[in-house]
Amino acid sequence: MVKVRDDGVFEAPIEKIWKYLGDETPGVHNHRSIVGSRTVENRGSETVFEWEMQNPDGKTTRKETWRMAVNPPTGFEMESLSGVSKGTKYMNRYTPMGSKTRVEVEGEFHMQGMDEASTRKAALGFLAEVFDEDNAALKKYP
Repeated sequence: MVKVRDDGVFEAPIEKIWKYLGDETPGVHNHRSIVGSRTVENRGSETVFEWEMQNPDGKTTRKETWRMAVNPPTGFEMESLSGVSKGTKYMNRYTPMGSKTRVEVEGEFHMQGMDEASTRKAALGFLAEVFDEDNAALKKYP
C-alpha cells in the first residue's frame, strides 16, 4: 500500500459538484480510464460498480469492482473490492470556497505487480486525469 495525498480547486461551487455527481444521465461522467460501467448494487448512500478500466498501455482493459459511499456535502469514499487495485481506499473531501470548491484526496493505493514508486505515479496520474476531466465537464454542466 502506498499513501497518497493530492488536492485541487474546482471552478464550480459545491452545490454544482453534488448535482453533477448525482446526475445519472448517460455521457455526463466521461473518464478516459473508465471505458465501461455497470451498477452492481445500490444501498442508500453506497453504490457498487463494475468498471472496465483502461490499462496504462492504452490498448488493453481490465475489470474492477469499486464501492462508492457518498457523504454530502463533505465528500465521498472509494474502495476497490476486486481487480488489480483491490484494497485501494481513498476519500475526497470538499471545502466550499464561494464559486469554487477545494478537493483534497487522501488514501492508500495498491496496484498488483507494481512497486511503490510506480503505484504512487499511477495513482497521482489517475487522480490528476479524473480531476481535469471533471473540472472541464463542470464548466459545461448546467
